[in-house]
Amino acid sequence: MKILLTNDDGINSEGIYSLYGQAKKLGDVTIVAPDAEQSAVGHAITLSQPLRVKEIMRNRHFYGYAVNGTPADCVKLGVRAILKSKPDIIVSGINLGPNLGTDVIYSGTVSAATEGTILGIPSFAISLVTYKNPDYEYAASFARRLIRLIARQGLPQDTLLNVNVPAVPKDKIKGVKITHQSKSRFIEVFDKRKDPRERTYYWLTGEMSRMEGDGEADDVAVKENYISITPIHFDMTDYGYLGELKKWLTLL
Repeated sequence: MKILLTNDDGINSEGIYSLYGQAKKLGDVTIVAPDAEQSAVGHAITLSQPLRVKEIMRNRHFYGYAVNGTPADCVKLGVRAILKSKPDIIVSGINLGPNLGTDVIYSGTVSAATEGTILGIPSFAISLVTYKNPDYEYAASFARRLIRLIARQGLPQDTLLNVNVPAVPKDKIKGVKITHQSKSRFIEVFDKRKDPRERTYYWLTGEMSRMEGDGEADDVAVKENYISITPIHFDMTDYGYLGELKKWLTLL
């Protein structure tokens, strides 16, 4: 099996290193990841400057390719230029922090998996739901099992999986739930500050506002210590509203 790994936390993150340790048990693994953190860049791609690639060594062995671009850049470059043949699967992660609710719109992690899906390759994103003292061991082991299952079962065309793993001990994980995207969103607060030259600048802070949803919502499942797996597709057309909107044609 040929596996391409990427992320948005950067090639030196421990999340992707843990994922690499499990994925290489299944086949030939290639890492193509940003050379620095690219969190919350969404599906941005680089058009106005060249992409540069650097080979990275770890423990005196070749580890992967660092790219001065976005997660989506990494997937495009990996598939179209670096790899000699198309990978069988693309995994993005393990992300430090959740990707739940409207997070997926901004997430570089999810966008990398989306890019893989656009390129016709089965892909999933995986995140650990914590920002402090992460232990990636169980999430990486689960990712390995999911890679094997997707290799056997496949995924529908234009569909990727968004996986969120609670940051609790293995024996506290209640199981896996297939979920839908919740409506939780980040409530932004802009902290107004002054630099040493007394010029005003703003630093984005805030917190997630968790909307109460049903038991099948991604954020509720994770809160109850279930691994959440949400199928996502990049066609954002509201098909239910198409008919109503067509009635506007007589008014335009």
